[in-house]
Amino acid sequence: MNIDAWVWWLIGAAGLGIGLVITAMPEFGMLAVGAVAAAVVGGLGGDAVVQVVVFAIVSVALIAVVRPIAARHRSQRPQLATGIEALKGRQAVVLERVDGSGGRIKLAGEVWSARALDSELTYEVGQEVDVVDIEGATAIVM
Repeated sequence: MNIDAWVWWLIGAAGLGIGLVITAMPEFGMLAVGAVAAAVVGGLGGDAVVQVVVFAIVSVALIAVVRPIAARHRSQRPQLATGIEALKGRQAVVLERVDGSGGRIKLAGEVWSARALDSELTYEVGQEVDVVDIEGATAIVM
């Protein structure tokens, strides 16, 4: 049984696609696209050298163009802050006296334990404070 070269390229592309799914490395996907391009060339009658050249050119071009774009998008901070990042910088109301050792505040509709950023300062009930950080389940305020 003699299998055409284009079939081998498709098998290789499938293997690279599996590698992409298992490792989540986008480079495997780009190599898979290069293998599919080589399979097309092979199916159209291109010889082995042309198939390998097409595979290399398409794969390298995708890695050279797509990878920097993906890295730039990955390094950008999310537009919408979520979780504790969304609470930093918000204002809260003191429910129980807050000082360097502790207290309670109402933050985003919830009661939080809180501690003053400057251990020398004290915030009294009803005062508004700014949340500067979250450490575990404690809001650091000023």
